[in-house]
Amino acid sequence: MVAGRLSRYFGRRFLGASLTVFVGVFGLVLLVDYIELMRRSAGEANASALLAAGISVTRVPQIMERIMPFAVLVGAMLCYLNLSRRLELVVARSAGMSAWQFVAPAVIAALFVGVIATAVYNPIAATLQEQSKRLEDKAFNNAAQSGLQATGTGFWVRQRSVDGQSIINAASSTDQGVRLGGVTVFMYDLAGEFVERIEAKAAVLEEGYWRLVEARRYPVDAPPEKLADHRLKTNLTLAQVRETFATPETVSFWDLPFFIEMADHAGLAAAGYRLQYQKLISRPALLAAMVLVAAAFSLRFFRFGGVQKMVLSGIVAGFLLYVLSKVTEDLSKAELMHPAAAAWLPVFIGVLTGLVPLLYLEDG
Repeated sequence: MVAGRLSRYFGRRFLGASLTVFVGVFGLVLLVDYIELMRRSAGEANASALLAAGISVTRVPQIMERIMPFAVLVGAMLCYLNLSRRLELVVARSAGMSAWQFVAPAVIAALFVGVIATAVYNPIAATLQEQSKRLEDKAFNNAAQSGLQATGTGFWVRQRSVDGQSIINAASSTDQGVRLGGVTVFMYDLAGEFVERIEAKAAVLEEGYWRLVEARRYPVDAPPEKLADHRLKTNLTLAQVRETFATPETVSFWDLPFFIEMADHAGLAAAGYRLQYQKLISRPALLAAMVLVAAAFSLRFFRFGGVQKMVLSGIVAGFLLYVLSKVTEDLSKAELMHPAAAAWLPVFIGVLTGLVPLLYLEDG
């Protein structure tokens, strides 16, 4: 009875500490992002302070997905360090509880949080990310934007049609590539000779063609021509466009199997979608691994000293796990490593990093 009550208490303390860290970092990232957007929008007529706030609020949730494991790591360390500082761990030890009973409630809570983050938080964050792209397109991609400015960055794709080939550059992409903003098209004839350049505020993919909105044509041998609406023929399918312009991070967890199947049927590489799917499936285990790492470096009693060294060691261990995950992601995207192995290897290393010290300290 006492052990069960203490376990629930430790679990609540861990959830409270992790939520506090997550909310604090969320507010800090939101503030920094909003300030940066206000700086960027200083010369934009369409970008108001309210619109900039909307962009920040809708895109920060996805940024926080990447920070979530560190929030759990820091929250678990704060939880156990506070319990040790207030001698609550000493009292629990005297009641016959082992380190595994300290850690188990937090591990279970982390698994639960990971399931919620994958099944609920990720779809919401992906939807908000798409909304932020629409707002950003409204704020920064107005009709007066120059095609030369848009060609410096953004998305590129080459296509063919009965009229020849063309190269499309887009400054932004929404609706998984179906709608593009800040578009510049370089047209070539069947012989490969440059014919004209087309600039448009937006491009919408429809059956067999791109519909260019508020377009302006610049032919080689004729004066510029302004068009309210222009059709650009294309042989690209919806699957090919999504593979080119969509990023796996903007696809909801529940939609990823459909995107993987669609890419496979179209004969396109689906490594990015497979990796994202495996990462989301492994997220509960990753958060649990972060709890084990935190416990390995923060269960030492305050009276033994060396607390600062332990905290620093835990943060370094978390950072090394992050570096390992980025390396495995790059290998998977280059098709040099299976997506499942790339997603689960950091989890396996994290579990070992936490379990081995705990086994040594607790069971000798």
